[in-house]
Amino acid sequence: MPFKHQTQRSFSVTAAILLVVSASSCLTFAEERKSQVAKYGSYAYEPKPDDAAFAKFNPRLAPTPGPRLLKQGDRLAIIGDSITEQKIYSRIIETYLTACMPQLEIQTRQYGWSGERTEGFLKRMDQDCLRFNPTVATLAYGMNDTRYRPFDTLNGQWYHDHYSEVVAKLKESGAKVVVGSPGCAGKIADWVKSRSGTLDEHNLHLCALRDIALQVAEEHKVAFADIFWPMYQQQVLAARKYGTNEKPYELAGRDGIHPGGAGHLLMAYSFLRAMGLDGEIAAIEFDSQSDTATASEGHKIEACQQGVISLTSQRYPFCADGPVDSDNSIRSGMSLVPFDQQLNRFMLFVTRLDSPKAKITWGQNSVVVSAEQLANGVNLATLFPNNPFNAAFNAVDSAVAAKQAYETQQIKKVFHGKEGKRDIESAVARTEKERAILVANIAAARSAVTHQLTIQEAE
Repeated sequence: MPFKHQTQRSFSVTAAILLVVSASSCLTFAEERKSQVAKYGSYAYEPKPDDAAFAKFNPRLAPTPGPRLLKQGDRLAIIGDSITEQKIYSRIIETYLTACMPQLEIQTRQYGWSGERTEGFLKRMDQDCLRFNPTVATLAYGMNDTRYRPFDTLNGQWYHDHYSEVVAKLKESGAKVVVGSPGCAGKIADWVKSRSGTLDEHNLHLCALRDIALQVAEEHKVAFADIFWPMYQQQVLAARKYGTNEKPYELAGRDGIHPGGAGHLLMAYSFLRAMGLDGEIAAIEFDSQSDTATASEGHKIEACQQGVISLTSQRYPFCADGPVDSDNSIRSGMSLVPFDQQLNRFMLFVTRLDSPKAKITWGQNSVVVSAEQLANGVNLATLFPNNPFNAAFNAVDSAVAAKQAYETQQIKKVFHGKEGKRDIESAVARTEKERAILVANIAAARSAVTHQLTIQEAE
């Protein structure tokens, strides 16, 4: 029987049969998108590298992010399958919102469930999720919905209907929704006995479900997070850039399905962008001639003398200092997308320097930057992956990880265990008291950071 929210609009069937629209190398992405939409209407296609690895794939053009979705005090539910239950992209999102955007005071829960498909969450969403009245929800389903086989139209319709029903129920509850596409596969899942087809066929199926997820978002007028296309492109390109025969770079993970830190960073990036966050964390301005400094909201200038600026900051840059060539490194993922440029701008502006260059010292590290660059603004988060915020940031991240680990146990072991089946309301009340302690630990970990910036003229 069709779901009550099923639409009669036809949906995209498979990326393998879509028309190819070549990207013009002389246009920016925004210009290319405008040009394609003007020519082809809503069925424009993503620009893609001129490379045989991408010839079979023609995903529909994803929308650009809209205005900020999050309001102060929102309750965010991060929902998905075993990739969500890994608690890596969900942790990145919560830590980012807690440390970098604390003024929003977002409350977050993660609802990952291993092996889950869209209909699985439909069965449990009232008990597990809606009882906590989320005001924003991100969804990441599709990997298991492929059933690890080549695409067929019946499965596409099945995915469309169930994903649409999930979105409809969340909207009816009052939540704003971000529909996420599935990611990509790096290998055929060896643990699935019913798997069939080639890796290309599996990724074409995932690409088709990506387009169907986009259509669900359009039909319900909600935000869309494209996970598949950025991940698939970087699965190919980053492997060439960072991988070796001895140490392959596997963005989709060692098993080809569950990513490491780099792949999860791409997922978090897609969701944060889809939520409309602008990435403006700090703007510090120093006038070299007057020896004075100002800072944006969330940062207080304590003193400024002879080019030494002392500050107290409530807002952190997103910190991830690790190997750039490891697929398990969050820092590596940050090198594959414009994360710092779009979500992590901790900016320093220096004007009226007498020398062509200046030495900037932040914490234990220094860099030399041209006067022209400083006048235009430099991103300290990019220049200083190791900086005075690392320890505080890591403390917040650890507290978030502990809370999210408990949320998996709370839902899977208690709500769906003997205690929950015996008396779900008592089980909720008891576990919420324990979870509240972990929430308080996050707040306690997020302390203000006092730090110094030193600007010295350099030859």
